[in-house]
Amino acid sequence: MYNDWLTIGNFTIHGYGVMIAVGILMAYYMGDRLGKKYGLNTDEIDTIIFLVLVGGFASAKLLYCLTVFDQFISDPLSVLGSGGWVVYGGIIGGLLTGWLYCRIKKLDFFRYFNVLAPCVALAQGFGRIGCFFAGCCYGIETHTVLDVHFPDGSLGPGSSVGALPTQLIMSAGNFLIFWTLLKNLENEERRDKTAALYLMLYSGGRFLIEFVRGDAARGHIGFLSTSQFIAIFIFILGVLMYRKNEQNTVNL
Repeated sequence: MYNDWLTIGNFTIHGYGVMIAVGILMAYYMGDRLGKKYGLNTDEIDTIIFLVLVGGFASAKLLYCLTVFDQFISDPLSVLGSGGWVVYGGIIGGLLTGWLYCRIKKLDFFRYFNVLAPCVALAQGFGRIGCFFAGCCYGIETHTVLDVHFPDGSLGPGSSVGALPTQLIMSAGNFLIFWTLLKNLENEERRDKTAALYLMLYSGGRFLIEFVRGDAARGHIGFLSTSQFIAIFIFILGVLMYRKNEQNTVNL
């Protein structure tokens, strides 16, 4: 859980950034492999992944700014730095960016989304490992064999507090979703449900893990965390997409 891996002068290599980079590279790699396997234009896939990343990062930062709006107004630079992102903002912004590009290029958005959905889960799996190194997104205080003590000065609660490593739980969950989606893609009859399955699995898992998150900075809407509130709508969207594809399959 040590984020500063190597410092040379004023330059420091952070574990969080490394794992984000690994996740992006693995998403590109898997996107090319899956695109070739399922007959998609790999040049378009590279462009879509790049644009989705740009749109996703911008939206993740935007939603974070909204959750800490008072801090953003009083000290914008403290919020606009490299720290502070909301994953759901990235998912929503990335999907909208991908949809807009496909619409302009007259591509079948859902065909690409179904094939690339496992890549999203894979990138998230590595990204959560980065969260563990940085100490953010930590869990509730616990005094069991599972507790982790994040070093003082990290984004964690400090060395005196044993916290549940929810980052690693989420990472394992994302890797499991990645494997599940790959298996689903191999089934020709269920392939068109892959994107819907991703939305349901991720939002369902995220809703549950939020109950044992310990960082309050992510914001709340009523008695739900911001992520739980958004997860409800993402899950409903996934269900609607799943049912629509199921009806199309029956009609065929």
